[in-house]
Amino acid sequence: MTDPGEVENAAERPTLLVTLTGTDRPGLTSAVLSTLATRGLEVIDAEQVVLRGRLVLGVLLSAPRDHKNLKEELKALADVLDVDISVKKGVGDNEPRRQGRSQVTVIGHPLTAAGLAAVAGRIADTGANIDRISRMARYPVTAMEIAVSGAEPETLRSVLAQEGVRQHLDIAVQDGGLYRRAKRLIVMDVDSTLIQGEVIEMLAAHAGRLEEVAAVTEKAMRGELDFADSLRHRVAALEGLPATALDEVYAAIELAPGARTLVRTLKRLGYQFAIVSGGFSQITDKLAAELGIDYAKANELEIVDGKLTGRVVGEIVDRPGKATALRGFAVRSGTPLTQTVAIGDGANDLDMLAAAGLGVAFNAKPVVRAAADTHLSVPYLDTILYLLGITREEVETADADTPA
Repeated sequence: MTDPGEVENAAERPTLLVTLTGTDRPGLTSAVLSTLATRGLEVIDAEQVVLRGRLVLGVLLSAPRDHKNLKEELKALADVLDVDISVKKGVGDNEPRRQGRSQVTVIGHPLTAAGLAAVAGRIADTGANIDRISRMARYPVTAMEIAVSGAEPETLRSVLAQEGVRQHLDIAVQDGGLYRRAKRLIVMDVDSTLIQGEVIEMLAAHAGRLEEVAAVTEKAMRGELDFADSLRHRVAALEGLPATALDEVYAAIELAPGARTLVRTLKRLGYQFAIVSGGFSQITDKLAAELGIDYAKANELEIVDGKLTGRVVGEIVDRPGKATALRGFAVRSGTPLTQTVAIGDGANDLDMLAAAGLGVAFNAKPVVRAAADTHLSVPYLDTILYLLGITREEVETADADTPA
């Protein structure tokens, strides 16, 4: 065990911060570290970033007795390398990050300087500090991850949600602890989330009852109608429709942009996927098989003599049923609820979003946006990856190394 006296002495030990800035090219970092290596110094911390060909390198070191001589050596090296090198003497390591650590993900299309400035200002208003900013994606959206300390996530979430609306940005605030990296089960709604549009409306179009059914669907998704009653009413409109219409509808389904990328990437990382739908198993089972999704639950349309009867079979998957399904998927996959992510858009998804470790409202109705942990208003489902700390560059590299 470390002696407390050793920690105290380390905090009082003289240190040097060496900072290099200049045009990036191979060998700069090596040249600086090689010069430092001749003094037998201990590296306490180091960080490097390159922005549009401009390098910034910072190295925190134990200070030698002859730090002035080292400073002269580094000045001479800077002239040779045609860079700027500064040396600043101080005491101890970096100050530890304050309690209340959060990861703030900011997504814009575009992300303007004014928008990012407003976010930074609201973070400062809470008394929190920005420790680090890194880019997660450049296209088709710009996404930044901001490490923040000094404010509780709930406080930040409340303040930044309002600023996000003003700046037309999607802002997610998550606890910055270890378990953010351990979300291992993704549970998605299907209609208007995993896929574009509503299957029941596509079936209603085949039955010549689209307008009637679409009006009921809209009210149900806004939470104005009981889902189970609205489902029975809409399914009744399909009575007599040939079962072959299900195959035609499935063939016409369009996945949400980025859906395949989201599933493919997280499956590579060992995540498990589930879909739960107020729609129909005749469609969701095929989607699960096509995409390699592990679990699926939905309502089942009754079919007799090759035609829909206008009824569903068994218990209806409604708002409470979706949350129950999520918990069941978690048990089957061996995943704690705190390590689950739920994604949905309608009032029918509210209980599921609340039950998950992270609830994401995706292009959702206002009542859902207000209740979820975070929301995304861009049409790309793979932006979920940025909330999980995965960059666009990492996705593209993985796809290049292992083509789908």
